[in-house]
Order: sequence, then structure tokens, then C-alpha cells
Amino acid sequence: MNHPAEQLLRWYDDHHRLLPWRVTPSQRVQGILADPYRVWLSEIMLQQTTVEAVKPYFQAFVARWPTVEALAAASDDDVMRAWAGLGYYSRARNLKKCAEIVATELNGEFPSTIEELKALPGIGDYTAAAIAAIAFDRPAAVVDGNVERVITRLFAISTPLPAAKPEIRARVQAITPASRPGDFAQAMMDLGAMICTPRRPACVLCPVNDGCKVLGEGDPELYPVKAPKKDRPMRLGAAFVAISRNGSVFLRKRPASGLLGGMAEVPCTNWTARRDGDISADAAPFPARWNACGAISHVFTHFELRLSVYRADNVAKETAHDGWWASPDELPDEALPTVMKKAIAAAIPDAFKAA
Repeated sequence: MNHPAEQLLRWYDDHHRLLPWRVTPSQRVQGILADPYRVWLSEIMLQQTTVEAVKPYFQAFVARWPTVEALAAASDDDVMRAWAGLGYYSRARNLKKCAEIVATELNGEFPSTIEELKALPGIGDYTAAAIAAIAFDRPAAVVDGNVERVITRLFAISTPLPAAKPEIRARVQAITPASRPGDFAQAMMDLGAMICTPRRPACVLCPVNDGCKVLGEGDPELYPVKAPKKDRPMRLGAAFVAISRNGSVFLRKRPASGLLGGMAEVPCTNWTARRDGDISADAAPFPARWNACGAISHVFTHFELRLSVYRADNVAKETAHDGWWASPDELPDEALPTVMKKAIAAAIPDAFKAA
């Protein structure tokens, strides 16, 4: 067979996805280079989040903060508000820290090597390789979930994930070309997203199907092989939605470190990923007429959370302390993670319908 990189790049030239952070092959021919800031921002957003979910967030971020210097100068609260809904909020905190370092210590220029990139907050092995390849055309092995699927099928790697990761990375490194490594990395991602999909892969359309070992020997859907998942523990807690006479909702800020750090919340009991919190109205943060509004569930990476939701109406604003009151118009723009929006919506069904 031909070298898979050559085949894949020919396919990518004609069939690449159009993404708001991407420089297309035809733009590269015109001398348009990838903007490291946009590549970095998109890769941080795409960590454990889908492309379709990221698109509107990315466009809103670059419209508001078009350069790394602009993002560095933004307030932490504004960044967290703009991030709300993307999840994994430590990414947003590290995003801001990284922007500040690049803007103030590196004269607004992102480093181009994997080692230097990994020294920045929030940039690990994968993200460093992706930025180095896509923004600077360095021949780095870029391996995300799509690439893992393509490589395990192409080479019939039967070792279960995550144990197979070193072999997958070595295979990617071996076929990454010295010419156009950034386009090759994006081509691999697109192949996994468009052709080599988890279910019903379009093998007949695959540009590298002539060398795919699994296609000739077995069922591509059985790859990648994954180790059995551990059951997620269920954690319990309670959330308290206090509403003032004018319809404002009492919010407070979570501690800067830890789960959902720095985000806004309605008062909750002390649940964590490792322990339950109180689920009764007796654990309310201040006296009020608390009424049960059912319960909501939310799945985090390592556990599932079930919150009993309580609502109190006509609460005097001076009753609550160490927080602030958000009016109905302000509420959709607060830095509320999805789990808190669910809790508020259980108490106020139309709270976010106009958002």
C-alpha cells in the first residue's frame, strides 16, 4: 500500500471539516498560517468536550478576546462566566493563568516545542503535541480519542485501553510525516470523526482501507478494546434555591480550588466526589420556609451526584450572607455550572428558557 500519510493528506485536502479555529489546506497554500492563540484556545476547549459544543463558545471567546493579551487582561469572573456550560472548570482557571504567562512573560508568543508548551498551565502531552503540530508544523504524535480508534483498527491493536496508549503513540509517531504534520494530525482527527466512527464506520470510503488490518480480519467496531469500566459511585447532597421578593436568586462563589472551583452556585450541603452531604431541609444555609422541589442528577467523570432541591420564596435579602442576589435577567449570564442550572431549573422551571 502507499504510505498512509500520503493517502490521508490527499483525502484531507478534499474532505476536511470547516472549523472556526482551523486554517484549511487551501488557505495554507495562500500563505495563511495557523494562529497559535486560536489553536491553543480550541484545544483547551476541546478537551473532553465535543466539537459541536465547542464551536459557539470558541466564537464567543475570540469575538470578546481576540488575542492572548486581551484574554490575559480579562477578569477571572468574566472568563468563568463565558466558560460556564463547557464543564471541567479547572480548564478555565488554567486557561486564564496560561494567557497571563504568555502575555506577560513570553511577549504574547506561544512557544513552539512540546517541552516548552507543557511547562504552561493546563497543557499536557496531547495538547502540547497538538499545538506544536497544528500551529508550528512540528512532527509531533497527536493522539486523541478519534486517533486512538483509527490506529487500533489500522494496526489491529488488541491491547485494551489505556494500556495500549504507548503502542498507539509509537504507531502515530512512525507514520507522522515531516511535511505537513499539522494537516496530518487534523486529517487523522477528521478521519475518526467522519469515516472511522465508533459505530458503523464507512470503511468503503476510507482513504487508508487498503492497509487496515482489522477490516480484513475482523469487526472494526470491536476496536479499540477497552478495559471494563468501573461503576460510578452515587453521591448525595442538597441544594437550596432562595428567591427574594423581586425574583432574584441567592448565589455564592465556590472555593477557587477543587471541583467546580471558582464557579457560582446556589448554597449546597458539603458533598464531594468521596462523600455524601446532608439531604434534608434542616441543612439549609439560613432560616426560611424551604419547600422540596424534587431532585436532580448530574454525572461527573468519576461519580454521579443526586441533589435534593429546596426552594424558599420571599426571602429577605439581608437574611443571606457571603454571596449575592442575581436578578432573573442576570441569572443566565452568571458563571453557573450545568449541575447548578439543573438545580435552579428544578425550583424555577423557566429560569433559563430565554437564555
